[in-house]
This record gives sequence, structure tokens and C-alpha cells, in this order.
Amino acid sequence: MAKFLFRAIVIVVLAASAFLVYGLLLPAGPTQEKLVQLKPGSSAHHIAADLHSAGIIRSQYAFLLWHYLHGRKPLKAGEYAFSHRANMREVYDRIAHGDIFFHTLVVPEGYNIFDIANAVEEAGLGKHEDFLKVARADTALIRDLDPQAPSLEGYLFPDTYHFTRTQSLHDMAGAMVRRFRQEAREVGLRQNVHEMVTMASIVEKETGAAEERPKVASVFYNRLNKHMVLATDPSVIYAALLNNRYNGVIHQSDLHYRSPYNTYQSAGLPPGPISNPGRASLEAALNPAHTDYLYFVSDNQGHHRFARTDSEHAVNVQAYRRAVAQAVNR
Repeated sequence: MAKFLFRAIVIVVLAASAFLVYGLLLPAGPTQEKLVQLKPGSSAHHIAADLHSAGIIRSQYAFLLWHYLHGRKPLKAGEYAFSHRANMREVYDRIAHGDIFFHTLVVPEGYNIFDIANAVEEAGLGKHEDFLKVARADTALIRDLDPQAPSLEGYLFPDTYHFTRTQSLHDMAGAMVRRFRQEAREVGLRQNVHEMVTMASIVEKETGAAEERPKVASVFYNRLNKHMVLATDPSVIYAALLNNRYNGVIHQSDLHYRSPYNTYQSAGLPPGPISNPGRASLEAALNPAHTDYLYFVSDNQGHHRFARTDSEHAVNVQAYRRAVAQAVNR
């Protein structure tokens, strides 16, 4: 009887050892990246089951045993990226430490809310339409800066952000607004915020050359002072975007479209920003160059030619057309 009992104990010990080796030590998981979402409020049992179901661990019971033997550490919810095979202890440690996966969201200078909404969806952080709803509704985030802002346009500062899928779209917009506030303080933007950001957003869309932005800003300020229309194409595009009519090309009908954002038709600045400007454009709006330029046109080389009169501008336009023709014929 004693011998039988001893053998039974040995078998149980061997079986338990095999179970532990199989569940704890042998690597499991994918050979290429796999994302697993562990929902907030999930119990250890639920987390173990989700990891097992996703093929990340070999045994949910081994995971739970390890969890109980290690003082039931808090297991942190979130999205985790598993890109290589690992044993259960490594997986457990990552979840106990909250080594969650961050999605990278890149917002270049000059992106508007429609562009950012696309980027959010492409990064897997939310739906395009849902982000647009936040951008249009959450103006309380900037009410102290711009009480008349029609949306968060202009205040979602261009930068590279790292977000998790447990963060809300409101949280993401809030992070971009906080970055704007930081830059606004550093460049000295304290008064006439609405007008300054609107001007900066136009300058941002008109040129990618940071060094000529103060001159571009001077052109628009000079036009405002002379009660001329700004006649800037990016505002026409924005008017079309707001009305779901932009297809990538400006048509003659767009130039005549009745919208306060169409600066060919409406005098003064548009009702709000048309893009999210970077620091150089904010600085240009605050400190424009002192010029008497009223016109500018591309030189087809990434910069612009500036003019004081219609006749000077006509010469520059002809030079631009020749440059385009030469580029096509090469």
C-alpha cells in the first residue's frame, strides 16, 4: 500500500512538473506581431482566457497558478503587441508591468481636421467620422483662448503622438490642444488668438518654405489693410471640404461657391482656421515681414516670387507658366 501511494505521489509530482514546464517554460505565441486587447475591468481568469484564446500562452491554468503564487499582482488592461514566441512568465511580467502597445499618430504641419481624422483611422485609433465629431464638438477645450472657434481646427498642434486604444478620441484631441498651448506660450501668442491662428493656418497652407512665411503673411496683412479679398486657394478647398464637394481639384464653380471660407468671394479672414499650423507659421502671423507686397506666385521650385503691383505679378505668373511648361517638356 505504501509503495502504491509513493508511486501515485511520484506520478502526481511528475505530472505537475510536466504541466508547469509545459505551461510556464515552453515558449508560445506568434512569430509575427499580433495585437491583443485586454479590456479594463477584466479579471485574472478573463485575462488568462483571452491570452490562451489568442495563442499567446499555452495554458490559462498555469498562468493563473503563477498569478496566485506571486501575490495576485494587479494585471493592467490595454492593448499588447506580441511579436515573438515567449514563455508564460515573460508574458505575465509584461502585463503586470503594463507594457502596453502605443500607436504612433503623425500629424504634419498644415493637416486639417479631415486629414487628422484619416490619420487617426489609419493608425487604428478610431473612426474618421468619430474624430470629426470630437473636433467639431469639443470647442470647450479652447473656449478660454478662442470663444468664437467653430471647431478645434487650428488648435490640434502638428507633432508625432503616441496613443493607446484605451484612450478616447477626446483624450487625443486634448493632448494635441495641450501641445498647441505649450507652443503658443513659447512664441508669445496671448492676444487676438482667433485672428492670429486663422492667419497662421492660411500661411501654413500657402508655403512649405519656413523662411518665406513672414513675407507670405505680410502679403495677406497688406491685402487686409487695403480691403482687398485674400483670394487664397486653400480657403476655397476648405470651403469645399466643409460641404463635401472637394474631389482633389479646384473647379471654377468652387471659386464662385458662396461660403464665408471662400476668400475669393468674402472679404477679410475666414470664420476660423483652415488648417493646423506649426510654430514657424504662428511666428510669421505674429511677426510678419515689413513689405509692400500684394501678390505672390510659385516659382515651381518650392518657393514664391513676390510682387507689389499687378504688372509685376503678371510677369511672375508668366515666368511660372514657362517653368511649368519646361518641366513638362523635359
